[in-house]
This record gives sequence, structure tokens and C-alpha cells, in this order.
Amino acid sequence: MIYSETAHNIAINVETAYLPDQSDPAKKRYVFSYHITITNHDQQPVQLLRRRWLIVDGDEKAQEVEGEGVIGEQPVIEPQQSYSYTSGTVLSTRVGCMQGHYQMQTNDGQTFNADIEPFTLAQPNALH
Repeated sequence: MIYSETAHNIAINVETAYLPDQSDPAKKRYVFSYHITITNHDQQPVQLLRRRWLIVDGDEKAQEVEGEGVIGEQPVIEPQQSYSYTSGTVLSTRVGCMQGHYQMQTNDGQTFNADIEPFTLAQPNALH
């Protein structure tokens, strides 16, 4: 599934995938990857400082993930350039969703949140 959102001239594209080889449904372990591409449509560079995720499984059990950067990096994204990374999460249900934001900083020191709208994580054929 592919999701897209644009805020503060920052476009965020999310592609999700279920990883059956790492999952074990008998033990309620469903592993998903998400590949994110962040594109800077602004006129100045921005740096991704922090991330915050809210992950909710099909039983409405929520977990929050917050920290510096993504995958150990705090990338600077130049105007009209993109930065991509892949990460993952484990749910105890076949379906869940994620949403959150990146805290970004401009060259002149202004910070803002680039929101990531809710996107679905689902085992194939789990949704009709």
C-alpha cells in the first residue's frame, strides 16, 4: 500500500509491506516494513531532527515511539531532493495503523512538524 502526505512543503510517501518470512501468526507476531521517502519542496534545506510514531494494532493497543532522527541519522534534505529509508514494526494482530510526525528544522533555525497521516499495516487479505 502507498500513502502520501504534503505539509510545510515536505512530501512524505509511505509504502508498506507484510513480511511473512519474519512473521509467526500462531504466536501473534505480524511483522511489517515501511519504506518512507521524504521530499523537500521548500526553497531551503531542512534537517530531520526527531520522529514520533503512534502505532495501534487491531485490538486498539497503542505504543508510542519517539527519538532522534531515523535509523540513526538526522539527514539534511536539500531543496528539491529526497531522503528514503526503510524500517519496520511488529504487531500482535493482522491489521494496524501508524501515524506521527517528523520534527524538522530549517537553515534559519525554525522548527516545525511534518505530519504523517495515518496509514494501514495489514496482512494480505486481512481487509476485504
